[in-house]
Amino acid sequence: MSVLTSERPSGERHGEPGKRGRRGAPALALAILTGAAARLWLIVLLTAGWEVGTRIAKDPFFPPPSTILRVMHEIWFSGPVSQLLLTDKAIDDFRPSFINLFGGWSLAAAGGVLLGIVIGRSRAVGEILDPLLQFGRSIPPPTLIPFFIVILDLGTPMQVTTIAFGVVWPVLLNTIDGVRTVDSLQLQTARVFDITGAQRLRRIILPAAAPKIFAGLRVSLGFALILMVISELIGSTTGIGAHLINSQQSLELPEMWAGIVLLGLLGCLFNAIFVLVERRLLSWHRGARRLDS
Repeated sequence: MSVLTSERPSGERHGEPGKRGRRGAPALALAILTGAAARLWLIVLLTAGWEVGTRIAKDPFFPPPSTILRVMHEIWFSGPVSQLLLTDKAIDDFRPSFINLFGGWSLAAAGGVLLGIVIGRSRAVGEILDPLLQFGRSIPPPTLIPFFIVILDLGTPMQVTTIAFGVVWPVLLNTIDGVRTVDSLQLQTARVFDITGAQRLRRIILPAAAPKIFAGLRVSLGFALILMVISELIGSTTGIGAHLINSQQSLELPEMWAGIVLLGLLGCLFNAIFVLVERRLLSWHRGARRLDS
């Protein structure tokens, strides 16, 4: 009579899975480096070309990237470790700018989502307000800065209002579109199970509209950074926008370029953080799409 044993194949004995796990770590690191190289090679190439070209031209209006990075480090990132390497000027510039940026963006996000839900769920309200919405979204926000200065004076309220007015439209319109395109079958099923009011909004409408709402929030965050700078160019003594205009007026061109590059890096950083948060909060949506496919 044969004897059945539980022995595993020789290749899986005595810690072989552990060895495969150890071999997986270098492979993962290599995959990450390869992915980063595939994404960043063009930026590295363009930066190298910029460095070589500006050094050959020797034009004071276009300093090389190495000079810009050195000036950026000296101005903002050469502080003590206790301040996360931020200088006093960095704190003076970043604090008001970020307060204006995220204050205006938060107001636009909250107002845009709430109003978008109301308009999206009521076709009559949408038809009444649509001409007003189309008119408002067509007005360039910088043109209203003189008006906001008259009614709010110079300072944080004017800057936050300018940002909020300019970035509310992507959030509002995307929310309206997302709420209107909720699957009618889901709404009918909710009625059958007597899911109405706040429960229907929380469990059906908002989850279904969430991808479009997040798309609007992401676009509006980029607009908020632009409007933050524009609002600080006029009558402001603090903030990144004020640094740009002061550097330009005093012909400190490397400092001006340092501010421009800083804004680009901040835009990339904010977008990357937002994408991470979006992926975490909408992970269920990607899973549902994979199941549907």
